[in-house]
Amino acid sequence: MFIDTHAHLDFPDYKAEIGAVLGRAKDADVGKIINVGVDFISSRKSADLARHYPEIYGSIGFHPEAALELDLETISSLSTIAQHKKIVAVGEIGLDYYNLRRSSKYARYPSREQQIFCFEQMLDLALELRLPVIVHMRESEIDTLAVLKSFSSGIRGVVHCFSSDFEVAQKILDLGFLISFTGNITYPKSEAKDVIKKIPLGSIMLETDSPLLAPQPYRGKRNEPAYVVEVAKKIAEIKNISLSEVEQSTTKKAESFFGLSD
Repeated sequence: MFIDTHAHLDFPDYKAEIGAVLGRAKDADVGKIINVGVDFISSRKSADLARHYPEIYGSIGFHPEAALELDLETISSLSTIAQHKKIVAVGEIGLDYYNLRRSSKYARYPSREQQIFCFEQMLDLALELRLPVIVHMRESEIDTLAVLKSFSSGIRGVVHCFSSDFEVAQKILDLGFLISFTGNITYPKSEAKDVIKKIPLGSIMLETDSPLLAPQPYRGKRNEPAYVVEVAKKIAEIKNISLSEVEQSTTKKAESFFGLSD
């Protein structure tokens, strides 16, 4: 059995089609899926999906792009949602500086300081709830690592959709964090090969980040949890090991890390 540790099945892309998507996941032997919140509404929807579907677990959190929406009342509401036994993480949280360097159409994009404040608030919430975190890190390695290091004594986490270099990967592992990879590692120009070769298999988890980043065989189409197997195949190829080894290691790690129960 494979586990997709990061999907967004609450997004409009899957409206009225969840049953079919989950059916294809089952056919591909993807038995568990973590639906990841990016703001208050999606966090609530993640909990709803977890209630209705036995294979889905949820997380609650604020993506850096939603940092301007965060306030104390919302944090309290997130804490209430997290009392559901199938909420297994705080995420997707972190820092994204990609659009800070882009055009003026992003004038209302959260500033570096606003993103860091939101990130720290979410890490505090994770400590309070005793939950691991799912971290988004895009063109923000220095600040992300600094913030995580300042909280490292009590925080467990995974950096999702990893796309940096081995030096950054090693710093993440040194903090006791894990790394997850998505379909972009299957692209011809992917630079993830060196990182995947060098880091231990036991530090890796699988994800799709659905509906984004469909793997190469489905590139340009909507991504979905069934395609996480393509990520596992690529890791097996890069490490020159069997698909079964990748399946067993990543599934065991995800189940223990997130506390996933049958």
